[in-house]
Formats: sequence, C-alpha cells, structure tokens
Amino acid sequence: QVQLVESGGGLVQPGGSLRLSCAASGTIFGINHMGWYRQAPGKQRELVAAIISGGSTHYADSVKGRFTISRDNAKNTVDLQMNSLKPEDTAVYYCNVRVVSITTRYESEYWGQGTQVTVSS
Repeated sequence: QVQLVESGGGLVQPGGSLRLSCAASGTIFGINHMGWYRQAPGKQRELVAAIISGGSTHYADSVKGRFTISRDNAKNTVDLQMNSLKPEDTAVYYCNVRVVSITTRYESEYWGQGTQVTVSS
C-alpha cells in the first residue's frame, strides 16, 4: 500500500504564489510518473503538470511559464510551485503517482486527498 500526503493549499490573491507538496510512502520500489491534477467546480479533472522518473516534464498550456513541477526521487516527493496565480487557477489540486510495488513489481496508480487552492482578492 502507498499513502500520499499533500500540503500547501490555501487562499492567495491574484498574482501571488503557492507551493504544493506531496509525499509518497509505503511499499515503493520506484515511481515512474508523478503529477498534479486539478478539478474546479462543475468541471472535469484535468492534468496540470507531470514529471517522469527521468525528469521530463509536461504542463498544461494554461500554466506554462507560471507553474514548475519538481520531484525528489530519494524522498518520493513531488512539488508544484505556482506563480502568477489567476482566479481561474482556483480548484482542488490532487497529487497523482504511478508506483511500482516493492513486493509485486506491478505498477498501480494512487491519488492524494486533494488540497484546495483559491485565488481571490
């Protein structure tokens, strides 16, 4: 089993910054994919940013140049630095990881509990 603990959400004014963090723990052999998704009220969950084990990153067009995803493979953590935040960034943000189990060597997907980010003046 794998547990994900998210932190860092909150209320921020437009133009401000927040940093989200997600720590994975449990029966982890390796983590191929780590990412952040978000879901705004009445909308589908969407990918915000992702980073694979080799370090390659992918960003949604709406956040390119403003958000930066990073990971620490030794600590099994993934962070999302969010700058120049806009009201349309308001959503619940979810950490997502694809973990290879140390016991089975199979890959499974896990989601964090979600953290609210609100951008408002």
